Amino acid sequence: MKHTHYTDIPLEEVAIDGARKTKMRWLVSQKDGAPNFAMRLFEVEPGGFTPYHSHSWEHENFILEGKGALVTEDGDIPFKPGDVIYVEPHMKHNYKNTGDKVLKFLCIITLEKLRKVEKKTVNPFATGTANNC
Repeated sequence: MKHTHYTDIPLEEVAIDGARKTKMRWLVSQKDGAPNFAMRLFEVEPGGFTPYHSHSWEHENFILEGKGALVTEDGDIPFKPGDVIYVEPHMKHNYKNTGDKVLKFLCIITLEKLRKVEKKTVNPFATGTANNC
């Protein structure tokens, strides 16, 4: 069991090629004993974005604050607070802040997919070790 306020969880820079002005908090992860899913909170400053990438697992997103766009091969899909986004496995994508306030969104990923990709924990954006998952 874990019970904490999100601000007590470190806000870490997403220090990956292709990311700009993006930070995240590992709200729930393998470190907490979660066997199936990780929940992350992303904070993207105005003009910022996550890396454009794809991977074998899905994302479930819930937009909390700000506005932005999901960038895909088929074009940009705008979103706003309250929107729900499902990103399919292998879909090329990134999230960009298109507003003038911090974009905040939850991102849930399956840990089972990560375990199948590599036996060690992997960074959910690219190759490498994740900070806290």
